[in-house]
Amino acid sequence: MRFDLVTIFPEFFAGPLQHGIVRRAQETGLISVNVQDLREFTKDRHRTVDDRPFGGGEGMVLKPEPLFQAVEKLLGHSVGDAASAGAVMAEWDPGTAIVLMSAAGKLFRQETARRYAKLSRVIFICGRYEGVDERVAEHLATEEVSVGDFVLSGGELPAVMILDAVTRLLPGALGNEDSSVNESFAEMSIAEIEANSTSRVKALLDFPHYTRPAEFRGWNVPEVLIGGNHAEVAKWRRVAAVEKTRRNRPELIENTK
Repeated sequence: MRFDLVTIFPEFFAGPLQHGIVRRAQETGLISVNVQDLREFTKDRHRTVDDRPFGGGEGMVLKPEPLFQAVEKLLGHSVGDAASAGAVMAEWDPGTAIVLMSAAGKLFRQETARRYAKLSRVIFICGRYEGVDERVAEHLATEEVSVGDFVLSGGELPAVMILDAVTRLLPGALGNEDSSVNESFAEMSIAEIEANSTSRVKALLDFPHYTRPAEFRGWNVPEVLIGGNHAEVAKWRRVAAVEKTRRNRPELIENTK
């Protein structure tokens, strides 16, 4: 799988891409990551990528020209203009997503990560400053995505987060494939809970984890986890996962009574 990162700060990715699962996935050829400097597509000596917003207001806005040209170089073809966009979009590769990272985008969820993991390529457009010219969102990006209800300085960090979330879902990325199944927001866990509950579960957080020592400063590991009864452990974990979800993310569970 290939990831492309379009940014004005290519050096940002030198650290995050060189650790853990993402590093190993690159070394084994499971994924390839290309960082594209947006300033290469400017024509003035100051390498200007932004301008003042029409209508006035604070901040600067990323210009459409360099962003379109950068993505078109990565795709290897033009995305067209207002007169031809319909025909061009009809030929769009369904295995490629062009994702504009934006605080105004749709919320990224685990189901989004699972959908991306089925693609062959994801191109991230990392926004900066006050925002990105809306024509990029409307006519270049296939979707606009946010990682939460808060504002960051740019799209680089959210792009790395999504790249990591998608990579770990690819077959062969993890040492134990079950690691991506039995965790927060896992589909199997949701189904198990729904079958024995009067509540509708949108998603489920992971169950609590413990390790040695069994006693630490007077706090003990739940006895059921030490007893060796796997059926009882599984039952405890399902109940504990629901309790933790109700405590930390109650909006994920709706009472159907």
